[in-house]
Amino acid sequence: MEDLFTETFLTALVAGGVLAAMPLLFASLGEMVSEQAGVLNVGLEGMMLAGAYGGFVVALETDSIWLGLAAGMLVGGVVSLLMVLLCVRMKLDQIVIGIGIVLVAEGITSLLFDARYAASRPRLPAASEWAVPGLSELPVLGESIFTQHPIVYLGVALVIAVHYVLRRTSAGLSVRAAGEKPGALDAAGVNVDRTRTWATIVAGLGAGLGGGYLSVIAAGTFTPFMTQGQGFIAIVIAMLARGTAPWTIVGALLFGMSLSVATALQLIGVEISTDYVQMLPFIAVIVVLVLFARRSYLPAALGIPYFRGER
Repeated sequence: MEDLFTETFLTALVAGGVLAAMPLLFASLGEMVSEQAGVLNVGLEGMMLAGAYGGFVVALETDSIWLGLAAGMLVGGVVSLLMVLLCVRMKLDQIVIGIGIVLVAEGITSLLFDARYAASRPRLPAASEWAVPGLSELPVLGESIFTQHPIVYLGVALVIAVHYVLRRTSAGLSVRAAGEKPGALDAAGVNVDRTRTWATIVAGLGAGLGGGYLSVIAAGTFTPFMTQGQGFIAIVIAMLARGTAPWTIVGALLFGMSLSVATALQLIGVEISTDYVQMLPFIAVIVVLVLFARRSYLPAALGIPYFRGER
């Protein structure tokens, strides 16, 4: 009986951790690219929330989860254009503009949802899952990791692709140079603002996809302020990843499992207040920062606008 409880707890913990980790993974992966280019995208929370609302609306109206995810990603990318215009092009303060984007996104998405869906509170049907042949039969890990929506496996492939681009291609070298020595990149004939522009848009696309996953697959509905600080947690994960994409998976799973602890405990008969559960990810952030902050590395020009002629 004890073994059954243990297996049930671990299965629920890992499965819930993966479900909660995916929005953080997509958002932190995009943010890592943006940070490597020198743009601290504090507006990530707002882009996630906008993507969550846009993805939910499209999935609801079209009855297509994939179109919902695509719409969420697109909405996040569109919102990121504000960051591009005001911070990359006009050289305004990235932190101030980012906070402004978060506040605007929270207000607009709440207003639109209350105006259209507050009375009916619609829900989306459960997303279908795909079991990996053979691996899905494994105890604990089979059901929790290898029986997921296909977007989860695409997310892992995306991490590998981003890591390859950043480390093995000239485009990745330009991104890292834009964050480390933008003057040298400019002298080499590469436009720093253009490089930072597409890196910032990548962050918006990742945040929008993370928000779309949160509303369309994880929750099956949209709730105002539903991101609950996940955008800021994604920024921390991106910083601790130190430009190494696979580390975003580790960080996302760590914080994802801290969110799924309550559900796992309830399955074995242990009740825990939701107030404590909501605190866990932020406690985890503090602990991780205390333990690993000295090992984190931030690009030298992160958050610093670049003006041509600077070295």
